Amino acid sequence: MTQAAGTTRTVIMTVDDDPGVSRAVARDLRRRYGAAYRVVRAESGESALDALRELKLRGDLVAVLLADYRMPQMNGIEFLEQALDVYPAARRVLLTAYADTNAAIDAINVVDLDHYLLKPWDPPEEKLYPVVDDLLQAWRVGDHRPVPSTKVVGHRWSARSSEVREFLARNQVPYRWYPSDGPEGRRLLSAAGQDGQRLPVVITPDGTPLVEPEAPDLAARVGLATTPAADFYDLVVVGGGPAGLGAAVYGASEGLRTVLVERSATGGQAGQSSRIENYLGFPDGVSGGQLTERARRQAAKFGAEILTTREVTGLEAGGAARIVRFSDGSAIAAHSVILATGVSYRQLTAPGTHELAGCGVFYGSALTEAASCQGHDVYVVGGANSAGQAAMYLARGAKSVTLLVRGESLAASMSYYLVQQIEETPNIHVRCGTVVESAHGDVHLERLTLRDALSGATERVDAQWLFVFIGAAPLTDWLDGAVLRDARGFILAGPDLTPDGRPPADWELDRPPYHLETSVPGVFVAGDARAESAKRVASAVGEGAMAVMLVHRYLEQS
Repeated sequence: MTQAAGTTRTVIMTVDDDPGVSRAVARDLRRRYGAAYRVVRAESGESALDALRELKLRGDLVAVLLADYRMPQMNGIEFLEQALDVYPAARRVLLTAYADTNAAIDAINVVDLDHYLLKPWDPPEEKLYPVVDDLLQAWRVGDHRPVPSTKVVGHRWSARSSEVREFLARNQVPYRWYPSDGPEGRRLLSAAGQDGQRLPVVITPDGTPLVEPEAPDLAARVGLATTPAADFYDLVVVGGGPAGLGAAVYGASEGLRTVLVERSATGGQAGQSSRIENYLGFPDGVSGGQLTERARRQAAKFGAEILTTREVTGLEAGGAARIVRFSDGSAIAAHSVILATGVSYRQLTAPGTHELAGCGVFYGSALTEAASCQGHDVYVVGGANSAGQAAMYLARGAKSVTLLVRGESLAASMSYYLVQQIEETPNIHVRCGTVVESAHGDVHLERLTLRDALSGATERVDAQWLFVFIGAAPLTDWLDGAVLRDARGFILAGPDLTPDGRPPADWELDRPPYHLETSVPGVFVAGDARAESAKRVASAVGEGAMAVMLVHRYLEQS
């Protein structure tokens, strides 16, 4: 492949934890391909994934990945599986010893392996180069032109800038961040005819500048679907968390005309998790973003429509149809509806926290802000898994992470494996029985006042970063009067609607409600929004699948 002068060369990456082997493989690759390709080497799966994400953000291309099978922490197969999410078109090679050939053969199905190469690969002219030549030729057949990325110019302590970055990241839209006071940020602002007083400025891939864009306009300009393709469906799924995505995958794969409606970004609370380690089938853990993107791709593969930035404000029954109304006055109808609206983190009520939201106080946004926390003291509020996962993730680069827990211990609300990890991490400190009394700062968070819940004693600490993961408030206010809910707003369904053995007063059918069916026939609920749900990713996905099965049963009898 020839490259024009001054352009970025396509990458060939090699990953091996043995420095000698890593250098030798890279040397042989550069000798043959160095003139036309950039050879990048890494000595661990984690560092290789970090490099791939950076290459992706810059819009660089990766043609071939060569990974050694026997690496600690993350072996070659596990690395290649995660690399699929970043560069699905890259050709994949596993470097193995003769004793590992069975693992390599199994990997053909796990990661769609293109080739496995036995050590030693000498002489490369016979064993290495012919393989790589063929893989490069196969890769070149596809269309791998760089995808222009979105550029965001904003201020570090701008709440709206933070919201835009979070929105793009959670919707898997590649973007580059430019501080408004940096040289490139100033250049971009000048080119857009802006003086930096109104931020953020988003420059779309086609070069169009958007000043302080609202989410629906931003979504449409970066290629996200916001308008339904039809007026009537078999199934409308409201909410794009694990339950909603599970319902969309199973509904579409089983032939139902399915549309998923999400007000912000798919993934829900789980999508903001830096690491989920107790989800079945991922023994080394998986980030919420990875799990969400895979599920989103899977739903789209089966033909489900996925709409973002559409806020649902009403639900009505119109004969056999179920009508879902949007905040802009439009509506869609369907034979059935699955409510998978999930829950949101409760807001702190302490003085100063509302004013500093997005300017040092963040609700569940550890992923996008983590890079800015390098070397700083960070505070995390919450005692459940989400808070623990965020603390572990932030501790990788922060000077210290202090976990503020209202309760007496972590054991009551956090998984045992996560409690152990936190106890073994030296720069994470846990303060139980502690709450945030107030937050202080002019432009951004500067200090916190903490209060001992038992003694009432207060203490003021320096702090620039506060991440909040407290409570679970169901996103169901818009359903007031539409379906029955409990005193906290969670949706009642199935047996919870018939505590005395009789269906709800307005129930029209001869049969009792199905297990996940609400007080309106044909409207089901799945995941965290359901009363007495398990509040776990696996159970939410399972309920999404079960709800689709019950939708089929409902449609058959309608």
